[in-house]
Amino acid sequence: MSTLDEYAAVAGEDVIDELRVLARHVGTRRLQNINSTAVGGGVAEILSRMVPLLRELGVGTTWDVIRGDEAFFAVTKAFHNALHGQRETLSDEMFDIYMENTRRNLEGIELNGDVVLVHDPQPAGLVSARHGAQRWIWRCHIDVSAPDRWVWGFLRPIVDRYDAAIFSMPSFAQVLSIPQFLVAPSIDPLAPKNRDLDDETIAKVLELYQIDPARPLLAQISRFDRLKDPLGVIAAYRMVRRRQDCQLVLAGGGASDDPEGMMVLQEVHEAAEGDPDIHVILLPPYSDTEINALVRGSTIVIQKSLKEGFGLTVAEALWKRKPVIAGAVGGIKIQVIDDLTGYLVHSPEGAAHRILQLLRDPQLRRVMGENGYEHVRRNFLLTRHIKDYLLMMLAVDHLGEHVVLLDA
Repeated sequence: MSTLDEYAAVAGEDVIDELRVLARHVGTRRLQNINSTAVGGGVAEILSRMVPLLRELGVGTTWDVIRGDEAFFAVTKAFHNALHGQRETLSDEMFDIYMENTRRNLEGIELNGDVVLVHDPQPAGLVSARHGAQRWIWRCHIDVSAPDRWVWGFLRPIVDRYDAAIFSMPSFAQVLSIPQFLVAPSIDPLAPKNRDLDDETIAKVLELYQIDPARPLLAQISRFDRLKDPLGVIAAYRMVRRRQDCQLVLAGGGASDDPEGMMVLQEVHEAAEGDPDIHVILLPPYSDTEINALVRGSTIVIQKSLKEGFGLTVAEALWKRKPVIAGAVGGIKIQVIDDLTGYLVHSPEGAAHRILQLLRDPQLRRVMGENGYEHVRRNFLLTRHIKDYLLMMLAVDHLGEHVVLLDA
């Protein structure tokens, strides 16, 4: 794990000094994170890198993961889709399963943080056990700009029991009785998934997956999830192939709280069948070097999501100086700046048009790549995210105040 001093070369000495000052103000307050999976998905990825750095700053930080059976995660996946605005069939039994699992987890998790930061809907109900002077914050990582009214109607009274909520974008904010913060997610530039790789390592990974390094390569690296629209990516690729030679990689892993992943993977295999230039790769946990190499070996990165809370894969690709063609949804819109760091699209046809444009213009790819790198460096690095959380820990003691003065 990298140390704080190593981040100074990327983020700047002044940024690291500021984190140390804020951590001193936080003092002995303990931060307890709770989410639904230790591996897979953006939340686990962020926490795995953030928690050690907060501890190095002297902030007592813990990370707990709730437990759930297959029925519970099937319910929360349906909730996840419905909160994104997707039509789902919901029943009273599903809400009962959610509440029963919450009760079971309350028996197994010691809620001992001074600030308890609960990530996403799966563990949200734990707030019923808040006690004493604890501050509870609900951190929503998903796009709830147009949620299903039944699921949000169930979840909102739970969220209103928190002291504050955090959303990733202004458009995700909801009408709540509690204060709301805006905090964008982040990537760790020094993580194995994002650090520099030599050409030999990249070449070995491409060879491992039988990818031709001499031909243009399109890549979407994401969980196998219908909201990531892998079938739409295949459709766009096939339109491009009629006019320009290229290959396609669809690679990703799964998460323990996503029971649909294997079904989507099977659909992708069926759609790709018979085309040796479509490489469908199921990556095991901790395949960070392989993911890094696949992105760095790509010509263009795609993230054709239909809904997206943020999409760390976009920032990861931009950090590697790759132009990104992505769905014009959710948090992607604050990463892909149209005509500057990539292109936002609304259909497979639109994606195909932009892919062809970039494949034919190497200089445009280089300029967009540099723009994307700088955009991420300024806005979406882990050091900025840590700063926001430290400020949040201080702010929850001053809710309702317009100005808070910190002593030097």
